[in-house]
Amino acid sequence: MAEFIAPPCDGNIEVLYQDEHLLLINKPTGLLSLSGKNPLNKDSVHHRLVQDYPSATLVHRLDFGTSGIMLVALNKVINGLLTKQFQLRTVSKTYTAVLYGDLVEQHGDIELPIAKDSDNFPLMKICQQTGKPAHSQYQVIERHQQRLSTRVTFTPITGRTHQLRIHSLQIGHPILGCDLYRNEYSQAMSDRLMLHATSLSFTHPVTEQRIDYVCPSPF
Repeated sequence: MAEFIAPPCDGNIEVLYQDEHLLLINKPTGLLSLSGKNPLNKDSVHHRLVQDYPSATLVHRLDFGTSGIMLVALNKVINGLLTKQFQLRTVSKTYTAVLYGDLVEQHGDIELPIAKDSDNFPLMKICQQTGKPAHSQYQVIERHQQRLSTRVTFTPITGRTHQLRIHSLQIGHPILGCDLYRNEYSQAMSDRLMLHATSLSFTHPVTEQRIDYVCPSPF
């Protein structure tokens, strides 16, 4: 697959919270988290942030099309402490998504292991033999009968690459606007990936206070 070249992103990064140790930001859709090797993909969350915060490092990433809340460390020590929280799964996240079709169940669990698809980079695949455990939970928020779509809240228990997108496709309800994991209708139903990182809960590495931040979905 040819290397992806990101189109220009006119969206701005919004700083939601800031102290001397970390930032919480709202990433716009259509912006890479990190700059790519190709100079045409220089623009990214990290590239923009270091203009004003030279020591900023991303603790985690969001996919190009995903918008919403991201946690940024302002020095290496803080980055290490926050990264450890992600590794220990003490960080809680939720996402808002709009899925194709009408989900039968009001809520559910998806547990399907995910592996790299070596024949179709950068896609991931479900593989019982080589995949890493992947667990997503969903709760239906609203059903749009005329649009043939369903709004859900996703809670990823694990954090595999493309997890929510591939899990959605595997249950027959791909996320609208997704270009990688789709059916013949779902991608055309939205001009953006309908996936937004809505909430993030973690322990502040210095004050040790629990921070619960919500960044409402724009759709």
